[in-house]
Amino acid sequence: MVRTKTGIQGLDKALMGGIPEGNIVLLSGGAGTGKSTLAMQFLMNGASLFGERGLYISTEQDRDELMKAANNFGWKLDDLESKNLVKIAYFDITEGNDFLNRVDTLVQNFKPKRIVIDSMTTLTDSLMISGIGKKDAFSMVQIQETVSPIPRTEKVVAKSILYNLIKKLKHYKVTTLLTSELPEEHKALSADGISEFITDGVIVLHYLGIGSANFRNLQIRKMRYSSHEKDIISYSIASKGIEIQAEESLEI
Repeated sequence: MVRTKTGIQGLDKALMGGIPEGNIVLLSGGAGTGKSTLAMQFLMNGASLFGERGLYISTEQDRDELMKAANNFGWKLDDLESKNLVKIAYFDITEGNDFLNRVDTLVQNFKPKRIVIDSMTTLTDSLMISGIGKKDAFSMVQIQETVSPIPRTEKVVAKSILYNLIKKLKHYKVTTLLTSELPEEHKALSADGISEFITDGVIVLHYLGIGSANFRNLQIRKMRYSSHEKDIISYSIASKGIEIQAEESLEI
């Protein structure tokens, strides 16, 4: 099986060598867990270590903000951009500018081997703001009107949108990370409660702060087409990004 390495040694070991190529993986976690950091590191490592093009689509942070975050970890984002190995795209989805077509244009022109969309939470939140039942609600994805006795609830529409997005991403056959905010005490594995069922993999990140001490751990909840570490894995956000703790204790 061809795998896409994250470049994070302990995580790749837990993934039996990396993410199966073409898988779409959800990164879920609360504030401070490092979802965006892990996602950006995935692209940075892909470009700098393996020469693979990476496309980062942000719906929250613009290029300047992402550049500051990258510089904080010593990642040469500007250099990788100049070498055409990484592309940053910021979409202000409140403008309703046909999200899927814009993504398609970027992918077709840049031809990445890795894609990050940060974040799915912003996409689904925009749906709720747009209003359910409007013909043009959430214009980034076109939903065909059909005659159905089933009411178009928020969850039904959100599910249709997410299925359209995942279907489009699968068509590219590119290893993709999607981030999702996970509120405290939330029983689902994503903010929308749907993404975890339609993606190929789910990695959940947790954060616990006790006094001045911070404890972070992650768990690979599922990964299609591959076995993986089932136990909880400790990690930290260090000067160069995500680092897996006690790697030697990972026994598969």
